[in-house]
Amino acid sequence: MADSLAAQIIAAIGGHENVRSLTHCATRLRFELVDASKVDQNSLEHMQGVLGAVPQSGDRFQVVIGGGVATVYENIMHLPEMAGVGGTSASGDGQKSNADVKAEARSKARGKVAWLDSFFEYLADSFRPILGVLLGASIIIALVNLLISLDVIPNDEASAGWVFVKAIWKGVFYFLPIMVAYNAAKKLKVDPWLGGAIMAILMTPQFTGLMDAKTTTCVENAALGTKSCTASIFGLPMALSDYSGNVFVPLLMAAVLALVYHGLKRIIPESVQLVFVPFFCLIIVGALTAFIIGPIGVWVGNGLGVGLAWMNTHAPFIFAIIIPMLYPFLVPLGLHWPLNALMLMNIQTLGYDFIQGPMGVWNFACFGATAGVLFLAVRDKDKDMRQTALGALAAGLLGGVSEPSLYGIHLRYKLIYKRMLVGCGLGGVVIAILGWLFPSVTAAGQTVHGVTTTAFAFTSLLTIPVFNQMWVYAVSIAVSFLTTFLLIITFDYRTPEQKAEVLARAAADQKAAASSVEAKEAAPAASTATATAVATKTEAPAAAATTDEVNAPVAGHVISLDETGDPVFASRALGEGVGIQPTDSEVVAPVSGVLQTVAETGHAFGIKTDDGVEVLVHVGIDTVKMNGEGFDVKVKANEPVNVGDTLVVVDFDKVKEAGYSTTTLMTVLNTVAFASVAPKTGVDVKAGESVIGIQH
Repeated sequence: MADSLAAQIIAAIGGHENVRSLTHCATRLRFELVDASKVDQNSLEHMQGVLGAVPQSGDRFQVVIGGGVATVYENIMHLPEMAGVGGTSASGDGQKSNADVKAEARSKARGKVAWLDSFFEYLADSFRPILGVLLGASIIIALVNLLISLDVIPNDEASAGWVFVKAIWKGVFYFLPIMVAYNAAKKLKVDPWLGGAIMAILMTPQFTGLMDAKTTTCVENAALGTKSCTASIFGLPMALSDYSGNVFVPLLMAAVLALVYHGLKRIIPESVQLVFVPFFCLIIVGALTAFIIGPIGVWVGNGLGVGLAWMNTHAPFIFAIIIPMLYPFLVPLGLHWPLNALMLMNIQTLGYDFIQGPMGVWNFACFGATAGVLFLAVRDKDKDMRQTALGALAAGLLGGVSEPSLYGIHLRYKLIYKRMLVGCGLGGVVIAILGWLFPSVTAAGQTVHGVTTTAFAFTSLLTIPVFNQMWVYAVSIAVSFLTTFLLIITFDYRTPEQKAEVLARAAADQKAAASSVEAKEAAPAASTATATAVATKTEAPAAAATTDEVNAPVAGHVISLDETGDPVFASRALGEGVGIQPTDSEVVAPVSGVLQTVAETGHAFGIKTDDGVEVLVHVGIDTVKMNGEGFDVKVKANEPVNVGDTLVVVDFDKVKEAGYSTTTLMTVLNTVAFASVAPKTGVDVKAGESVIGIQH
């Protein structure tokens, strides 16, 4: 680790003993130091992989890394010498580590009703540890169904080989109650093996054999296609059910077990707790589960399943549309676990599930958004986002897992949800219409409107074969995927500032790569940067005027980027430029060109001149949070503008009242493409007067 970037940064920052705490945001490591004077800023600034080093007030210090900051942060926190040093992610650019994005999203549903918060956490922690085996089993089911549909293997229950293959995935779902009981007990600080053992009581051959005993009476349930039986145990009636695959019973049982377990530990001497706490728990909770908790859990699960089945039958259009539209909000908040439990219960009671089809529409809208982000990352040479999106897309399309996309990308960029919800809605409409016109037929011969499945499947490309009316499902998820994908690549997912930062970082990376080649070959004329610049000039239209200066977009006092109070602009990550403290309300175009970006909130504008100069005008600091209030925008994206054309009229008094700085920042985003970009600061100017000189 001695030569790693993480180790180099810690050494330059003054060693691990100089670090009080470390956080990170979208592009920067944020250090709280013991003594900031120990920092070797020069070493940091010339370190490969570091874009800049920015001292802050007090003993705070920032190291600009770029999009790969999360990886560098994790590498630093895993250094042996950093053990015990406080670290977490921080806000700043609005982006955080995945864990904090998840925590922040879920906190939106927390805090108002404490017991409800605990309930959803209980559900989540009871299922999350077994998602891996559920995913593995669902893929096995999908592959088997695919091979059967292609006549590669026979659908023959009499075949020993087929029985063995079925047992591989069937075992996961059959013994699911024991696994859920183990996790639920562990969550409630109860011996998890005790929870699993009590649930296993109801799944022993001896217990299940009671259903066939001569003294047992059974009644068929025509609606569910099941039978309910009652046995006489020591003269007491006990309702019997098939508990395999049931998830509500272990959840209820573990809650009761926690009460009994912790109660017994308070009254039984510690010296004999190891023997007598499990002894009494097995007897008390085992009996309660068999006589009361089990039947109640089955009744609750059946009731919810029948209720949703009624809605799917009588209002299939509403059901097919509302599920994909709700899931984007349920999953980040951790509120989707009850629906997952219902899916499993539907399969156990009805023999099929009808929720997973519409749920797949949401999943593929999510993956379509990630694919769009990946497309733009490749186009813009954003290698960090390309890595993130590629991994998230692979996890989604092959595993059906949406969390990497949600926490790694979607919740970080607010515009994504606007595009994604359109895909969810359109895919929901398609599956509603086609599901009604081409209903599914279950194994029992029952006609069901909508897409159904007999397996609990993570909705991915690999699990498409598990759905009845497979082509209906495939068309629906394709519509949702392509709709979101096209919306993302057409309208982007980033604000103008975010896009500008990416482009500036990519240009800096290209320049750094070119400088490396130049140094190795000792031939400046052969460097990538020079070749690119020459090519750009050669390809530029001969008639295009050379942009030698950038004018002030607003009247006021010109200051350097270092004085603006915004560390990102001050670090020159978005190029060289100036800040202007405005004395007028009208903001005009500083150059002639085409408006590449116009923020919906009116606070940022990107202009590209005919000869390739890219200028960003950013009105105020953090004014994006005003959501356009006080900003009267006069232009639209992709329009041509001339120097002096009005871009926006701003009520700067309202900006001040909102608590934001009115300083208007202007930078040349592709500064690295020019020989010199020289700001003119410390002067008072009128709009249209030169404030930046450019040498090509």
